[in-house]
Amino acid sequence: MTTKDIATQYVSLCKEHKNDTILSELFSKDAVSVEAAAPPGGSAESKGIEAIRGKGKWWVENHTVHEAKIDGPFPSGDRFCVRFSYDITFKPDGSRRKMDEVGLFTVADGKIVREEFFYTT
Repeated sequence: MTTKDIATQYVSLCKEHKNDTILSELFSKDAVSVEAAAPPGGSAESKGIEAIRGKGKWWVENHTVHEAKIDGPFPSGDRFCVRFSYDITFKPDGSRRKMDEVGLFTVADGKIVREEFFYTT
């Protein structure tokens, strides 16, 4: 698959809330995920598919998503970007806020090998 194919499939699966499928089918088992900020008690960088799954589990357990919008993908060479807009409540303190985030994904050998997220912390 080309980067554009992977990017299109990524966005389609995101819109269907199929995060496990995304990780299983589109990510390299050695992928790296980098957040703009570390979650409480965690690291900003997750290495390997299981660590990335754990990060996603933490997100689901700690946030209520009231609305999510996805724009893109925007492919270029071996990378693509996706824009995410969320209306969320952080469960531990009950604070509700809107969040805009850009994900930059790098593809090699037909798999996503790196994802980086950019947002205001």
